[in-house]
Amino acid sequence: MAIKIDMLRCFLTVAERGNLADAAEALGRTPSAVSMMLRQFEDHIGAPLFEAGRKSRLTRLGELIRVEAGRELTHFDSTVAAIEGLSRAEAGHVRLAVTPSVAQMLMPAILHRFAENHPLVRINMRDTDSAAIGHELAAGRADIALASLGPQAGFERALLFSDRFGVVCPSDHPLAADWEALTWADLVDIPFIANGLCHYISDPDFRPILDRATLNVSGTAALLSLVRAGMGVTLLPELTMQDADADITFLPLVDASIRREVWMFTPTESGMTPAAAALARTIRAQEIPLTH
Repeated sequence: MAIKIDMLRCFLTVAERGNLADAAEALGRTPSAVSMMLRQFEDHIGAPLFEAGRKSRLTRLGELIRVEAGRELTHFDSTVAAIEGLSRAEAGHVRLAVTPSVAQMLMPAILHRFAENHPLVRINMRDTDSAAIGHELAAGRADIALASLGPQAGFERALLFSDRFGVVCPSDHPLAADWEALTWADLVDIPFIANGLCHYISDPDFRPILDRATLNVSGTAALLSLVRAGMGVTLLPELTMQDADADITFLPLVDASIRREVWMFTPTESGMTPAAAALARTIRAQEIPLTH
């Protein structure tokens, strides 16, 4: 008969309690069942573990086995706890890829709420542009992604939110005074700074403005610094500007149909860990702070 975990646990409990009755109570078994399991263990070992007639004193072999059994049970219990924690989303690791504006404006509240309910789950979040996020998904380096991308092989795609585009310029810029009466044509002669999100604007009247841009900047922080410095105006989605300083203004485009869409990408349900599934639920439940 092979040595079983229950045999080791029974042996250790008897050794700790010093008698069969107390050990049986601790294990939730009858004294006769505990005695039988001890006999099976000793039969397998081929030697007694306790001194004759006494359960309060171990033999020399029993002392040595007690150390090994304790080490094995500690490891076993730790493994069981880890498995159960993973299955209940109490532990685990989730790799998250998001765009910078989502990382800045949405993820702090989402991750705070998630950490309250799943404090032992480790989150590795990377913020980058949507194109790079597509590569992360394709390479299997992200479990959940929030980005403006088309369908990705092997991932489910659900619309998380959409926000309108607007012109971003210094608050004292002439555009800010008369924006509601202006059109694309009024931007043609104004220096324009392109960025990675401009390709979402499909309006043909925007094309001449984009073609004239001599600057193309991918990082939002650098982009806004150039706008502040008077290097030109740019176009950004509304969420990007939620916490903008008063010296920068967001002028929503008159055509409200021009919007950015942010999608959540997750593996199919069978391919998602419980921790990732719990984080996806938390993301879906988050209220998006958009004005329109």
